[in-house]
Amino acid sequence: MTEGPDTGLDSDISLMGDSRSGLVPGTDGLLRCGWVGATGKQHADYLDYHDREWAVPVHGEQVLLERLCLEAFQSGLSWLTILRKREGFRAAFAYFHPETVAAFGPEEIEALMHDAAIVRNRRKIAATIANAAATIELRRHGGLDAAFWASRPASHRRPASLRDVPASTAESAALAKRLKSAGFAFLGPITMYAAMQACGVVDDHVRGCFRATGSPAA
Repeated sequence: MTEGPDTGLDSDISLMGDSRSGLVPGTDGLLRCGWVGATGKQHADYLDYHDREWAVPVHGEQVLLERLCLEAFQSGLSWLTILRKREGFRAAFAYFHPETVAAFGPEEIEALMHDAAIVRNRRKIAATIANAAATIELRRHGGLDAAFWASRPASHRRPASLRDVPASTAESAALAKRLKSAGFAFLGPITMYAAMQACGVVDDHVRGCFRATGSPAA
């Protein structure tokens, strides 16, 4: 199966704030990474995701499979679309339990293609099933969690602005290559870097963002 186009938060580039600092103030007075949107036009779902989830370390096979599959579904779409449908994805894909999803066949696929609670894309659905099967197979080689966290760079400099955030890195390219060789589909270096950012393998909250201190919102 061929992978889809790489995409991460890049597809939300229109939501960026100050292009010089990459920061925008919220109505609560806190400075945040510019991708949450301009002041007064910030979506509550984005704010919550930025403040409580993005760049927080994530461990565990099932939750990492979910994050990888949602990154694939986001390809070509706004991440906000995925956030708003996340509970629908979880229900549709059995909370990304690998054995359950790997066993999906034509009947389940057709049901998913009629499920308005998710993004109805046959290739992405098929990739999710393939990724669940690959997750099971990867257990023989240390598991998804170990493979994912092995991509953590030896050092990482916090970006000074959004312009300093790379689209991909040597580590994300290596992770994509490793996962694809294990049978994962619909991912590439850019998609994997977005996943690394989201799951805390790297912390790309820009300097000056209140989350750059490592303290989530109260």
